[in-house]
Amino acid sequence: MASDPSERWRTYFGFDEPYENQRDAIEAAIEVGREQGYLAMEGPCGTGKTMAALTAASVLIRDGPYENVVVVTPVKQQRTQFVEDLRTLNAGLDEPLCGVALVGKRDLCPYGREGVFPEDVGVHDRCEDLRENTAGLVESEGTSDDMAVASAEVGGEESDIWWDPQRASDLVRHARPGGVGQQSIHVETLETAGVETPYPSTQQSAPESMVDGENTPLYCPFEADWYARNRGSPVGFDAGEEHVVTAEEYLPASAARGTCPHRVMSVLLESADVVVGNYNHLFDPASRPLLAPVLGEETFLVVDEAHRLEERVRDLLSNRVGRQTLVQARNDFSTLVSRAQQSPQNSQQVRDELASHDVPLRALERARDFYDDLLAWLDDRIARHLDEEFGRTWRTGPPATAEVLPEHDIELPLRDPKTVEQDELTAWAESAGYTGDLWRSLSAIGNATESTIDELGLTRTPVCTAVGAVMGLWWEYDHATHLREIELEYSPKDERSVSEPWEAHYTAGLVLFECMPGESLREVFEGLGGGILMSATLEPLDVFAEVSGLSALRESNRPVVERTYDLPFPESNRASWIVDATPFTARNRGNPAENDDPETWNRTRDEYAQVLRVLARSPGNVLLAMPNYREAHWAGRYLERVVDRPVLVDESSTNEETETLKQQFFGGESKVLVTSTRGTLTEGVDYDGEKLHCCGVVGVPLVNIGSPRITAVKRAYADAFGSENAFEYALTVPALRRARQALGRVIRGADEVGIRVFVGRRYTEGARHSVFPYLSTGEQDEFVRLTPEFLDGQIAAFWNEHRHERPS
Repeated sequence: MASDPSERWRTYFGFDEPYENQRDAIEAAIEVGREQGYLAMEGPCGTGKTMAALTAASVLIRDGPYENVVVVTPVKQQRTQFVEDLRTLNAGLDEPLCGVALVGKRDLCPYGREGVFPEDVGVHDRCEDLRENTAGLVESEGTSDDMAVASAEVGGEESDIWWDPQRASDLVRHARPGGVGQQSIHVETLETAGVETPYPSTQQSAPESMVDGENTPLYCPFEADWYARNRGSPVGFDAGEEHVVTAEEYLPASAARGTCPHRVMSVLLESADVVVGNYNHLFDPASRPLLAPVLGEETFLVVDEAHRLEERVRDLLSNRVGRQTLVQARNDFSTLVSRAQQSPQNSQQVRDELASHDVPLRALERARDFYDDLLAWLDDRIARHLDEEFGRTWRTGPPATAEVLPEHDIELPLRDPKTVEQDELTAWAESAGYTGDLWRSLSAIGNATESTIDELGLTRTPVCTAVGAVMGLWWEYDHATHLREIELEYSPKDERSVSEPWEAHYTAGLVLFECMPGESLREVFEGLGGGILMSATLEPLDVFAEVSGLSALRESNRPVVERTYDLPFPESNRASWIVDATPFTARNRGNPAENDDPETWNRTRDEYAQVLRVLARSPGNVLLAMPNYREAHWAGRYLERVVDRPVLVDESSTNEETETLKQQFFGGESKVLVTSTRGTLTEGVDYDGEKLHCCGVVGVPLVNIGSPRITAVKRAYADAFGSENAFEYALTVPALRRARQALGRVIRGADEVGIRVFVGRRYTEGARHSVFPYLSTGEQDEFVRLTPEFLDGQIAAFWNEHRHERPS
């Protein structure tokens, strides 16, 4: 127990002594947390960010104003690290903090995991349908003794308990082999997560005795068991090591007991001290309801890998509706309109159901006509764009279509991204008489339609409510912070299965793109008590505060504190250089020759080829990060000819393929791995020990600056932060964080030795368009400029100095 009150945190700290900067990080987080503020912290590998955040949060929960802590990180490896560190922390406490790690419903649903659902139905949608059916079946028909017991167990009034635990128990018994719903005790039971569940491996229908009429809907016995337990959990925190439970514990434990694992997770999180999840759980409007009950002014937030926050939340807040989904929404309305036209009896039945939602049949007809006209407009707009860009030859079908149309995604902005103006689709809709009243009502009309389809027992999975919600946002959101587009995703299909030739090449959709995630982030942070946002590459912190909404919080008198810590490992163990080569811009380097003939390269490309060759010959494993995959392909092909070691070339691929490539790199003799700095191998991967000895980042990895979305972001940032800052905030700073993340892969421990190299003049101080000011102060002091001709000698000298650590 700490004797000094100011070091009360040592009671919770999981190790003997803190790292060099860990003490300051813990105390800064506690201080700002007590003041209902936020700490923005850059701490490289070795800072001990995870334990620092958990230690500070523990003090604030046990001795401060907070009830719980929510941790979010987009990296699975980091979520695991938080779980491990929380268990380490708990091991030293008499009263451990209860923790739970969240995963998605698809990973937890026993039926979905084992492929019981039809292939054409998503796990989430089928689960929601089964939950709704089950809720209807367990709904109480009146007050009962079981309901009174249930009310007492959940601590509420009888009127709060709308379900009947006895009815739920009846459903559970009905589903169990040998129960009233099973003809034979010899029934194959469902197995998942290495355990046998109490239920058959097929979906269950409700008993006739519990329904009116002949329709016996499918239900979920796992869900029914949750109601039978008064919406409780048979799994507690003691199921996990040191009172921290993950899916590895609560999934098999709950499945074996016949309770929905996702419901068990939700029960645990409501009573947990520490909840560990991903960005979706907090920032995605569709996923946030799971966390909503435990979020508030008494919640302390920890955001890890915060350099990804802006980009990830922008993606989460953007909306896309595919053309086929629009067709489904139209057909949802057509289904009921057609049914109503079949007979007077059907018409009255449909009208009565809709009337219970205050929606007339003519509203469905209007919505159907809107989507029908919208689809015609969409097809025409796509065809006109393809004509303008590639000529009309594509209309003749194969093989001309494949020869003319590009094999990549296409963005078709519906307004000039540089100008704040109404988009083409909205302008068309207004001219066609489809005004805001209709757009705003589409979700409500969709909800009435879906409910009616369900009540009438029609075999259909409607989508019109969700589509209507996006359409409502399309109308309501402003044009300054959102870009509306048509997106053509390259996805080749059999031309015999499509109605238009372009459909054999692309999947079309409408996109409502979020340009300013900082406004939504500010709202989230404002609703919580305080927190920490941390990363190894968060500098420049003033820019991060602006784009993340923290500056706006500061203006409303919420404290925002900033900390930057240097790499704590011995500087003598690493070489840090900036190679002053001609800027590796698209204009300077030109396109890589298709035949890989050095004779066709310009001076810039030839200069970089020599630098790459020198780096690739450095002892040990070498990682070379190029601005994009096309340049990585060029570099890999060249290096295969000029270095005497295996050269692995990464490309945009599946997670499984990337993992295989990574394991190839780690195993056996020394190799060269060439990838894109914007790929998945340059951050979130731990190249510890002997896995990596040298990393070179070539050029500044800017995204496509001509993209309509990036142009719209720059315009929005110019309005918010000033035109002089727009390019740097939107493009330069995120690119530099990517580059710094890549170099951060090299030195992962105090005893590790390696080389870090930025290649390109823009990294040098005082250069035109220099990114040097955006490096951390420690990096600015440490990185040494040298010209390409000295690189080979410097590498040799470094490894000669570290001959005992030199890899073979």
